Amino acid sequence: MVTTSYSQHLSGRIPFSTQLQGFDPSSYMGNPLLCGKPLQKCAGDEPPTINGRNISHQEEHGHDNFYLGLCINVVLGFIVGFWGVCGSLVVKRSWRHALFRFFDDIKDKIYVIVAVKLVRLSRKP
Repeated sequence: MVTTSYSQHLSGRIPFSTQLQGFDPSSYMGNPLLCGKPLQKCAGDEPPTINGRNISHQEEHGHDNFYLGLCINVVLGFIVGFWGVCGSLVVKRSWRHALFRFFDDIKDKIYVIVAVKLVRLSRKP
């Protein structure tokens, strides 16, 4: 099999896809500015370092702390919100009675609306 390579003066990173990664490295001959798999690594492939430590490792560690803080805040927010509402209803009898009266009135209004709609539907021939 005879293959010819044409120099197209391509440069940059070879995109990540199954088709382009499957080519033989000789397919990219004549384009010395290309980098990435299956050719040599690009300049930005190595993670940057500060004082000999990988920044990516520090970022991963920072994400762990972020998610831990997020979970703690969600749990604390739920506890404070739940007990802020339910605790006030347990302590204040007048608020509790007002809330139950409100729900009872809403239930009555919904019942009347449904009953009127059913009567209107049954009357129409």
